[in-house]
Amino acid sequence: MRIDVLNGVNLDLLGKRDPGTYGDSSLQDLETQVYAWARELDLQVRCRQTNHEGEYVEFIHHALGAADGLILNPGAWTHYSWAIRDALEPFANPFVEVHLSNVDEREEWRRFSVLEGLGGMRVVGKGFDGYREALALLGGQRA
Repeated sequence: MRIDVLNGVNLDLLGKRDPGTYGDSSLQDLETQVYAWARELDLQVRCRQTNHEGEYVEFIHHALGAADGLILNPGAWTHYSWAIRDALEPFANPFVEVHLSNVDEREEWRRFSVLEGLGGMRVVGKGFDGYREALALLGGQRA
């Protein structure tokens, strides 16, 4: 089973941007951990990150027909990028929206997700472990 892990805007700043909220580990640390968890769960993963919305949309387009599931952390795009939602609509396989912080308990504008209503699962506020939970959900295993 192949899972694409798509991280969006500013996630390349993990470890530098607001460590009190996002932790002090880097995106590379996260990806290393995701690959290790995937091996444990007998999953194939491909991690990608971009700060360019159009490229993120392309990542989703490339996943159509290629990935069995998606883990999406669009970052701030979560709250306003209808282009990302439109790109995700034809994706027929399961997906999990993941956020490191608990966006449901933060600023009002962070509580809205354009991905809501597309049928995906959601994991928030669990830091890196949220990605482990998402992998397990997509792989049909317990986290």
